[in-house]
Amino acid sequence: MTAAEPPTVDLNADVGEGFGRWRLTDDEALLEVVTSANVACGFHAGDPGTMRRLCVAARERGVSIGAHVGYRDLAGFGRRFLDVAPDELRDDVVYQVAALVGTAASVGARVRYVKPHGALYNAVVHHEGQARAVVEAVAALDPALPLLGLPGSVVLELAAAAGLTTVTEAFTDRAYTAQATLVPRTVEGAVVADEATVVARGVAMATGRPVTDVDGSPLRVDARSLCLHGDTPGAVTTARAVRAGLERAGVRVAAFAR
Repeated sequence: MTAAEPPTVDLNADVGEGFGRWRLTDDEALLEVVTSANVACGFHAGDPGTMRRLCVAARERGVSIGAHVGYRDLAGFGRRFLDVAPDELRDDVVYQVAALVGTAASVGARVRYVKPHGALYNAVVHHEGQARAVVEAVAALDPALPLLGLPGSVVLELAAAAGLTTVTEAFTDRAYTAQATLVPRTVEGAVVADEATVVARGVAMATGRPVTDVDGSPLRVDARSLCLHGDTPGAVTTARAVRAGLERAGVRVAAFAR
């Protein structure tokens, strides 16, 4: 980026996180705001019909489709750590990505990237065995697929070493530790609820300015993509506010993978 170029950031959101007749959020409304959609692949949420619906909706809106892969844990919504053997986890990730790739292809769309979900996302920040399993799965299935993850995480380090494209991500509505990891959801204040604060954090992250960590100290978070959670109250309204705030600040909002 030259001095004359505005900063650019992707906005991603988790979608398709219902099951059967149950829907978690207004996915179609979120797709009017974001530039990338993390589609649940059936293990933590989602089902074939939901996956197809979201692939069609994303294609119609020009939103990039990503495979949102997680532990095999529908009951826990993928937010419980599972001590899965690396070989088994690798196969589970291949299965999920392949399912979405096939679904997307059936409606004239393509999967553009992979992002771990929930407890798996947090585990592969430090858990080398599970991180390697995720990397091996993506590399074996399609090494052209970028991997989205937390800056400084083991999974992104291993992905880069394996020749995969890596994309750093930040969370506008989550609290951070001093080590730039996410505060566990079991801790009070882990989710930032105030809309104005969420918008201000998003703008700061996109423009390279620090945010405040859970201890009140300044923290810089490198991010090519900002995640907007779809399962929090008022998610669509907050997402619209974040995008509007970015655009007011002169930030260009565009998908990292097309």
